[in-house]
Amino acid sequence: MDLIFWRHAEAEDEREGLPDLERELTARGAKQAARIAAWLDRQLPASTRILCSPALRCEQTVLALGRKYELREDLQPGAIPAALLDAAQWPVAKQPVLIVGHQPVLGEALAQLLRIEGGSVAVRKGAVWWLRTRERDGDDQTVVWAVQSPETV
Repeated sequence: MDLIFWRHAEAEDEREGLPDLERELTARGAKQAARIAAWLDRQLPASTRILCSPALRCEQTVLALGRKYELREDLQPGAIPAALLDAAQWPVAKQPVLIVGHQPVLGEALAQLLRIEGGSVAVRKGAVWWLRTRERDGDDQTVVWAVQSPETV
């Protein structure tokens, strides 16, 4: 199974009176989202299931991809790694799954899947981490297939 984590692109800073879920992408963030979306569009199979946090900045990020997606309340800020993995049906889903979400939960889920000590992986704004499962010598393994940031595509 392929599991792809896409952190939302750069968003406006938190400010008083603005609910967190309503923070929008900055102009730079919109460019970041477009760059990664172009790369993803060339890589993702048509059957990819796309799940997105209901935060506006995540939805604006995934809109750059131009594909159907599903908003999931269980992916909003404050989510836990188990919620992401359950939503993705990891590791048994039949099709690839792309999750558009937030730090720190994306980094926590990555650390868990990759068995990294310390509990979290730094994920840059707008970046994609693509994981794949495989079986070797009777063991299920999680491998990093690709990591892309908006600056490198």
